[in-house]
Amino acid sequence: MSVEIKVPALGESVTEATVARWLKKPGEAVAMDEPLVELETDKVTLEVNATAAGVLESVTAEEGANVEVGALLGSIGEGTGAPAAKPAAKAEAPAAKPAPAPAKTNGGDAPIAMPSAAKIIAENSLDAGAIAGSGKGGRILKEDAQAAASGGAKPAAAPASGSVIEVPAFTRPESGPRPKKDREERVRMTKLRKTIATRLKQAQNNAAMLTTFNEVDMTALMALRNQYKDSFEKKHGVKLGFMSFFLKACIVALKELPAVNAEIDGDDLVYKNYYDIGVAVGTPNGLVVPVVRDADGLSFAEVEKTIGDLGRKARDGKLSMADLTGGTFTISNGGVYGSLMSTPILNPPQSGILGMHKIQERPMAVGGKVEIRPMMYLALSYDHRIIDGREAVTFLVRVKECLEDPQRILLDM
Repeated sequence: MSVEIKVPALGESVTEATVARWLKKPGEAVAMDEPLVELETDKVTLEVNATAAGVLESVTAEEGANVEVGALLGSIGEGTGAPAAKPAAKAEAPAAKPAPAPAKTNGGDAPIAMPSAAKIIAENSLDAGAIAGSGKGGRILKEDAQAAASGGAKPAAAPASGSVIEVPAFTRPESGPRPKKDREERVRMTKLRKTIATRLKQAQNNAAMLTTFNEVDMTALMALRNQYKDSFEKKHGVKLGFMSFFLKACIVALKELPAVNAEIDGDDLVYKNYYDIGVAVGTPNGLVVPVVRDADGLSFAEVEKTIGDLGRKARDGKLSMADLTGGTFTISNGGVYGSLMSTPILNPPQSGILGMHKIQERPMAVGGKVEIRPMMYLALSYDHRIIDGREAVTFLVRVKECLEDPQRILLDM
C-alpha cells in the first residue's frame, strides 16, 4: 500500500512553499525518517521526512512547483528499491564540465515548460521539443514560447545611408527573446529572497527612516577581550567575541530609551519590556535574522553560545519559524565582510537597527596628542515616527560609552 507524502504545517501565517529539490529519485530506497524533499518558504527551508520505509514510488510536485499545506508531493511504495547513486570517484584532474541537458517532463522527451509557457505552447499547437529553453536546466520560459509562437525575432531593416539613427531609452521587452540570453543564467528567485526584497522595500516605504552615526574607540574592549579570551573559552567552552558586548551594550541603551525597543501598531505605540535581540546572519540563500530571546537575562557565555548555535542553524538551513519571529531590536555586523560604513535598513515592525562595521586603525586626537587607535563606525537606523533625533543620538552615545568603558555593562550604567 502506498503512503502519501504531503506538505506539513509550515508555521504561523505561512500557507505556501516551493519545492526546492528532491533528495531522492523515484525508484530509490527510502528509510524511515529519511529526508525526502526540501521545501522553501518565505522564511525558512525545511525538510520533509519519510513517514515509512520503502521505495519512492512517485513524485507529484516537481522542483520549482508552488504547493500549499496538505498538498500531495509524492508517494512511498513497498519494496527495497535501488540504493541512491554514489558520487563518482574523484579524478586526478578535473574533466571539462559538460553542458547541462535540458530538463525533461515526466516520462517524456520534451523539456519542462513553465506554466505560462505551456499555455502558449498549447494555444499555438507548438512542439515543445523544438523549443530551446533558456531557463534553469533547459526549462522553457514564457519568453521562449512567445518567441517560438511569433516565429522568432525579425532582424531590423538597415538604416539608409547617411540617415540619423535614433537610439531609444532602454525598456524591458514585454515579449520576444532577450539579447545575449545565451550569456545569461536565469535562476528562479527563492521565496526567502522575494520576502527579503518585499520586507526591505516595505521598510523604506512605510517608515520615516533616518540613520545617525557615531564612532567607538575599541582599545579598552579589545584589551579586555585579549586578557580573558583564553580563560573564558576554557571555562565556558565557547569563544569570547565582540557581539556579546555589543548586544549587552544595546540592552543598557534600550532600557534607558524604550522608544528604540518599541513598535507602531496602527494608532498605538507598543513599548516592550523584554529584549529579544535579532542578530543578522548571512547565508547562501540570503540574510536571515534569528532572535536571541530574553537577552537581558543571559550571561556573556550564554549569549555567545546562543549566537553560535543560531548561526550554525542558519547556515545549515535548520532555523525554525520560532527562531526568526518576535524580535524587538536588531544588530547587523557588516564589518565581518569589510564594510567601513553603511546605513542598515529596518527589520519591520521594529523601530531600530544597529549597524556594526570594520575595526580600522585611524589617527585620533587623544589628550592633545595624535594616537593610532582601533576605531569602529556605528550606525543606528530608526523610525522617526516613534524615535526622535535626541533619543537616537543618545542611544548611540550610550552604546559608545559602554563599549569604551566595558565595566559600565556589568554595572548596567
